Amino acid sequence: MTESLIALATLTLLEIVLGVDNVIFLSILSSRLPVHQQRRARRVGLFAAMGMRLALLSVVAWIAGLVEPLFEVLGRGISGRDLILMGGGLFLLAKATWEIHERLEGPGQQAARVAASFASVIGQVMLLDLVFSLDSVITAIGMARELWVMMTAVVLSVFVMLVAAEPISTVVEKHPTLKILALSFLLLIGLSLLLDGMGQHIPKGYIYFAMGFSVMVEMINLRVRRAEPVALKRPIG
Repeated sequence: MTESLIALATLTLLEIVLGVDNVIFLSILSSRLPVHQQRRARRVGLFAAMGMRLALLSVVAWIAGLVEPLFEVLGRGISGRDLILMGGGLFLLAKATWEIHERLEGPGQQAARVAASFASVIGQVMLLDLVFSLDSVITAIGMARELWVMMTAVVLSVFVMLVAAEPISTVVEKHPTLKILALSFLLLIGLSLLLDGMGQHIPKGYIYFAMGFSVMVEMINLRVRRAEPVALKRPIG
């Protein structure tokens, strides 16, 4: 029992870390909706992610079969998992690039944008949930033996993300530079998924360290920008 509890605590922490990219993507997408729909979209998206992960965990045998090569390209076997990761990586790269392009067009172009529909946002979230859930479930299968441990860890991590989603979305929306930084993270994650699907695995630790370091530098920049007006108002001499 002690071994199971340790596995549960460790796996829950890892699921939360793996869910960070999901929360960032959800925050960016929900910001395209009218204000009164944004919170609902984030909740629906996270519960959809939980449902997707629990469903995948219930068909562990099918997940194991996804790593079997379907065909070969240049002497390398391509599995169902590889195709899903490459597809998700390309989608993230395209989506993040499009969002960055729109935010660099200028205020006039931004105002002319048509607000996204609730259904389209949830549809995009579900598409990426499949990719993020696959990564999460494969990690869970590799770390725990009992199904109840895996499912409990998924449920606990989603509830933690539900609490974190609102403050993360508020901070990202309040600071435009943080939104660009978050979109850059999505580019990084998309590239890592694409390379992973092509057999070039980048350790997740490197990616999360880069993200954490970038956030730390941006927090310092925000503090400096807030301090500058105060410094300018001080009398000289």
